[in-house]
Amino acid sequence: MGLFIAITAGFASGIFFRSVFVFGWQPMLFSLLLATLFGVAAFLKPRLLYSVGAAFCLCVALGMLRANVADSPLPKTFATQLHHKVSYKGVVVSDPDMRDANQRMSVRVHPPAGGAGETTKILVVVPRTTLVAVGDTVSITGVLTVPEPFSDNGGRTFRYDKYLERDGVRFIMNFASIRVLDSAPWYSVPAGLARAKHAFLNGLAATLPEPYASLAGGVVIGGKSGLGNDLQQAFIISGLVQIIVLSGYNVMIVAEWIMAALALTPLSRRWGAAAAAFTIVIFIGIAGISATAVRAALMAFIALFARATGRTYAAGRALLFAVVLMLLWNPLYLVYDPGFGLSVVATAGLIWLAPKIEQMLERLAELRHIKKFSDARRGKSISGGVLQGTTKEIDGARNKADGAFGYVSFWKNAIATTLAAQIAVLPLLLYDTGNLSLVSVPANLLTMPIVPLAMGLSALAGIAGMLFAAIAPLVGILLAYPAYLANAYLIYVAQKAAELPFAAFTLPLFPFWLVLISYAALIFIASSKRFSTTVQLRFAKNAST
Repeated sequence: MGLFIAITAGFASGIFFRSVFVFGWQPMLFSLLLATLFGVAAFLKPRLLYSVGAAFCLCVALGMLRANVADSPLPKTFATQLHHKVSYKGVVVSDPDMRDANQRMSVRVHPPAGGAGETTKILVVVPRTTLVAVGDTVSITGVLTVPEPFSDNGGRTFRYDKYLERDGVRFIMNFASIRVLDSAPWYSVPAGLARAKHAFLNGLAATLPEPYASLAGGVVIGGKSGLGNDLQQAFIISGLVQIIVLSGYNVMIVAEWIMAALALTPLSRRWGAAAAAFTIVIFIGIAGISATAVRAALMAFIALFARATGRTYAAGRALLFAVVLMLLWNPLYLVYDPGFGLSVVATAGLIWLAPKIEQMLERLAELRHIKKFSDARRGKSISGGVLQGTTKEIDGARNKADGAFGYVSFWKNAIATTLAAQIAVLPLLLYDTGNLSLVSVPANLLTMPIVPLAMGLSALAGIAGMLFAAIAPLVGILLAYPAYLANAYLIYVAQKAAELPFAAFTLPLFPFWLVLISYAALIFIASSKRFSTTVQLRFAKNAST
């Protein structure tokens, strides 16, 4: 595990330094030199530290090399036409993002002449009135520009150019005009998935009123259009914005449902894993391919492979493997995709930090019931009978604590996972946005147990609308009523939490060195054995001294 962590950390570190700083080949050669020195030391005197150091330095050099390759210049043919009014023919490759006054979509275009074989993606901003779909062949006209970084009110700079480049978009065309030349062919897979998405959203619109229909769509496949600025802001202030965007959590819920359903079928493990993987791919294709969803899908594929082959699934190694694979594919995810970073640290918190928090909660529950025994131990000689009786009393206290709480296992897990995710994302969230929500923990505790239910009921509502909206609309509305109640509850919690005094603050610039210190402290806590000592062992140790 240590070697795997060194490989991941080294590769990510190399990409990070090359993404933030512009330099030549010298740092790469220096990292290779260090890797060679560590390798020679490991050969002469085998030690784990030397092997880990060699792997780390080698992967730092490889990460720098990969980021350097990804830092490509603008296509020359298009760069010569910057700030000119141009017309291109291309194909729509992303589902139109509907805003209040316009719609945005990515179009893959060819230059009209002199650029044979050279293509690029342009973010086109056009009026809402034009109906455009994925796969349509279109003609676009407008002034070609490049996206530029911008600063928010807190002084943070957002690299909008790199944010778009991570999806291959190098240019932007504001206030453009668009004309559909040909509709998407029937055999286009992306067009078919987009049609399925819109059919589902139309089904929700037929069975649920707004904003519940838009929230139901966001809960299932992500998306904030239709919620309105006030409701979106309420979800942001309350720390519940992950509910209305496509995240790894959605994919995780779908994967768990699929694996639970497959356990009830007579399918073999291999066929079941293949069917589950295919379903996850279809779900991501319909919902929209994002870095967070792909990361969760890769981890789900590894879990399905382990299930099919009878091997043990290690979530930590699966996360590291998924991160390395995604950064190898697209190194821009690391620095310029905030969602990817938040998803990775949140998942890491659930894997390594949540068990520690759950142990601490268990200790607190036990200490409430064994505190009365501590005074009895003081001043007494410790004999085998006393210690045996004491440990039995502690076991009884633990059982009493479990019985007193009733739903102790559920709530311990809910509190631990919520705190772990919130603590893990906090340093990076403060660095990226400065948003500090003081109500996010209770709001998430109140909503997270409901989200899987709301997701399932919303999916049922959408399917009911697709089947019955035209022939028996009342049936669809009745079937969607449970989804209405679940989504109404989520909206109620978000609005009431956001209305509380001092619910959220926007902090000034959060230095990156504080981010590093914060995560170093969390890594120490997650890896330290002293945080894993049970109360009973510490009690017995104190009793024997």
